[in-house]
Amino acid sequence: MPYEPPTHSVERSLRRAGAQLVAGLDEVGRGAWAGPVTVGAAVTGLRKPPEGLTDSKLLTEKRRTELAPVLADWVTAYALGHASPEECDELGMTAALRLAAIRALEALPVRPDAVILDGKHDYLGGPWRVRTVIKGDQSCVCVSAASVLAKVKRDAMMAEIGLEHPEFGFADNAGYPSPVHRAALEEYGPTGQHRLSWSYLDALPQWRHLKRSRFTEPADEQLSLGF
Repeated sequence: MPYEPPTHSVERSLRRAGAQLVAGLDEVGRGAWAGPVTVGAAVTGLRKPPEGLTDSKLLTEKRRTELAPVLADWVTAYALGHASPEECDELGMTAALRLAAIRALEALPVRPDAVILDGKHDYLGGPWRVRTVIKGDQSCVCVSAASVLAKVKRDAMMAEIGLEHPEFGFADNAGYPSPVHRAALEEYGPTGQHRLSWSYLDALPQWRHLKRSRFTEPADEQLSLGF
């Protein structure tokens, strides 16, 4: 299905408002049952992007894998941050995303003046200047780049983890629900890579005793939609 290529429109508007250096952020792994949540940060400038760049979810695995090294050479800078399954359980997903995003931003060789964050909720917050963009991974060049780089890296991490747990099919499902993953959970129970506060354990009576209480964000911790 044809799609509109991403542009620098939001980045240009941030530059007109005084931001000289803009980074795009995107996450992968938020809804997975196993593995880390990963946030990619990419600084691209206003150059023409590589052909075919878009949201990683719209690309085939083969195309993503081919595009990632091209992007790594093309971007001005990029970095990835991760929050472990244990951190997802202990902190809650909003705080885990924030932690992964801060790790990515602090790993950049340059500090951005503003951040374009995919989605409608600002899980990053101050002191970062954040612009949230719904479907930013499709419409903003720097967010699309972050999306592809983060997805390819996390998929590779999950494939490596899967070598230790071949029955879970992590190389194919990346820790997300799948028939193979569900069947392995029922038979073997969760691994050390599983998030133990997730509701999938409710459907597994023999393993339910392993479930951890899910962290609930207090009302005053809900984040704004950005500026």
